[in-house]
Amino acid sequence: MKVKSIIALSLAMLFTTACTDLDENLYDKVEAGNYGKSAGEIETIVGRAYASLRGFSDASSGGTHAYPASEYVYFLTALTSDEAVLPTRVGGDWYDGGQYLDLQYHTWTPDNKVIWSAWKYNYAGISSVNAVMYQVDQSGLTDDEKSKIFAELRAVRAYYYYNLLDLFGNVPIITDYNVTDLPANSTREQVYNFIESELLDIINLLPVTGYGRMTQNAGNMLLARLYLNSEVFIGEARWQDCINVTDKIDGVLETDYFANFQTNNEVSREIIFAIPYDHKAGTVGNYMHSMTFHYEQKWAFSPTGSYQWCGNGMTAKPGIYRMFDENDIRRKSVLIGDQINLSTGSVIIMPASGEPLTYTDTITDITNAKQNEGGRLFKYEVRADDAWERDHDLVIMRYAEVLLMKAECYVRTGSPAAARPLVELVRSRAGLSTPDDITLEFLNSELKKEFLFESHRRTDNIRFGTFFEPWWNKSTTPSYRSIFPIPSYELQKNTNLKQNSGY
Repeated sequence: MKVKSIIALSLAMLFTTACTDLDENLYDKVEAGNYGKSAGEIETIVGRAYASLRGFSDASSGGTHAYPASEYVYFLTALTSDEAVLPTRVGGDWYDGGQYLDLQYHTWTPDNKVIWSAWKYNYAGISSVNAVMYQVDQSGLTDDEKSKIFAELRAVRAYYYYNLLDLFGNVPIITDYNVTDLPANSTREQVYNFIESELLDIINLLPVTGYGRMTQNAGNMLLARLYLNSEVFIGEARWQDCINVTDKIDGVLETDYFANFQTNNEVSREIIFAIPYDHKAGTVGNYMHSMTFHYEQKWAFSPTGSYQWCGNGMTAKPGIYRMFDENDIRRKSVLIGDQINLSTGSVIIMPASGEPLTYTDTITDITNAKQNEGGRLFKYEVRADDAWERDHDLVIMRYAEVLLMKAECYVRTGSPAAARPLVELVRSRAGLSTPDDITLEFLNSELKKEFLFESHRRTDNIRFGTFFEPWWNKSTTPSYRSIFPIPSYELQKNTNLKQNSGY
């Protein structure tokens, strides 16, 4: 059994609707009575805010789910980037109305339910935080005790608002659980300023340590991300501010890159913030890697075929495996080649076609892909006894990002020599040498390799400008698509919301 904090293990999930739909009365979700008066009870209540990071079952999105690790929320960032694709396979498998193809082509509309699900995930989390803050405020704790609890809750809320800033730009800011008026959009700059103000106000009140909690390191890292992407968000570069903040973050690199992604990855010293999962404790939402493998992959993981069902969904974009140097250990993040049946010692045969299950680094037709085409996501450890809900914790922040953020800022401010030793630390662990000249083009490639399948790539694509360039199966992308549209379903519920420009 994993060692988790009370906050990390709390299973309570509060909301399944977006908080911009204020016709929904959520007050009955806040526990009444005398519960929540002691410090221990408060810690359990605060755990609900952290549990919201796992997402929630969401039948309104077409009978699917809204989870941070799998399906819609992860799909939105990965499929619109240059790292992943979810092709329609032979027989129409995974077509789902063309919503995934629209993400690949950058032709999405406000009706796309993947986009709507990401909106709901973040606002449900914000609603959860606001409700918990309301309950803590009603408790018998002292003001000093409350301020420290509020600091963590505000940091979690800032994380959600950072996601909304990045994805949608102009979104409502809601901090009052008792609000009754339907909110209007704030500008992207107002949301940016809100996040910065919140973090600066509470970082020193955050705990110094605590796995699965918003610590001072995690708060500073979120602030550094804000500054790193400041030019995109508000048109003002803040590279030096990003450097200054990264100087405040303590951390180390694990000697073994994949120690960060093993089943018991809570022991990693590199992880700064993660979302804990443990199927024995009833956590849900962590099956993204199971969704990538072919249906018959179970025989490659278990000689009895007892491995959990696989979905044959998202894959790496063509060429991802080949972009790695053959000596780069990170290449193992992509599963390619023959898949061997452990019970026979031979290559697995796909029943539908009678062909061998051999994963390729190519996809011939995104609208009619073969069942074995595309490299599979293989970053997190796979074990024969894995449950459908995987037990590894979802890595949100790790120290390698701190090093590469700082390196990028040094290059952008004209000091590439200062960037080199930082990049060398990351490259050396991967088994590679480091060139003398560190350029932005090189860093863009290095970020893609280091953080493959970690929900970084869309944001990096936009910051480096590659998001707007043609790539495999995508033409030039207009600049307004650097943010997504406000979902049409939200506009219908709340007439105070205004659609983003271009949509």
